[in-house]
This record gives sequence, structure tokens and C-alpha cells, in this order.
Amino acid sequence: MKSIFEKDSFSEVFERLDRLTPQSQALWGSMDVAQMLAHCNAFQDIPMQKVQSERDFVGRFVGPFIRPMMYNDKPLPHDLSTIASIKMTDEKNFDVEKITLKSKLQEFYEAGPYASDGVIHPFFGKLTGEQWGKGVYKHLDHHFQQFGE
Repeated sequence: MKSIFEKDSFSEVFERLDRLTPQSQALWGSMDVAQMLAHCNAFQDIPMQKVQSERDFVGRFVGPFIRPMMYNDKPLPHDLSTIASIKMTDEKNFDVEKITLKSKLQEFYEAGPYASDGVIHPFFGKLTGEQWGKGVYKHLDHHFQQFGE
């Protein structure tokens, strides 16, 4: 499983991000490309501890059993539910969201896995830094594929 903390995977994420344009169309889901980038920005705040996320009620019971889906090689399902606090429905600025995501990913990469070790995911619970690295890569991969990247 790839991790955002691996140099090649980090570079790949930036290349794929650079190929997205305001005209990129979703292959599934309800978000447009700017909303997807805003969603990824909001998600990134969790492992970076810029927001304190509440544990999801259902996640407390189910999360530990399905946690491996966050960091295994199997693709995420297209119809996976979104954490309510980071679901984007309002209009977003593509350029602002893209620049912000690049900045956050650079900061996360430079901090390394130890900076997110033990941070709580709202659904899956406490993750190691390595699990976060794989999970962040997988989350971005899922959404980039959503827009053909």
C-alpha cells in the first residue's frame, strides 16, 4: 500500500493534482472538482490536528472492524458515506482549494508519520502515523480517480 510519506507517492499525488482543472468532471458522486478539493482539505485537517474531530456513534462500534479498509490495497467503494463535517455542498474556488491542498500536503509530508501518530479518525478511531500516511494517500487516490486522475 502506498503512503503519502513515501517520496514517489507524494510526487505522484502532486502530479495528479496538477492535472485537475476547473473543467474536470466527476465520474461518480455529487461533488464538483472544487468541492472535492475542499473536502480533501477539510479531511487533511484531521490527521494534522488542525481540528478536533468527534467520534462517529456508529464508527465506535463498526470502525474497529472495518479500519483496515483505510490502509489496505483494496479501492474504496464509490458510495462510501462522507464524514458529515467535511461534506461539501456550497460553491468553492478551485484555484484556492488546489493551492491550499498542496500546502497542507507539503506540511503533512514534511512533518512525517510521527506527527499524526495516535490521532483519532472520526469513524475508524485511533490510527498510527503509518496508517494515516496510507489512509491519506488512499483517500486522495479515491477522489482523484473520481475525476479521472
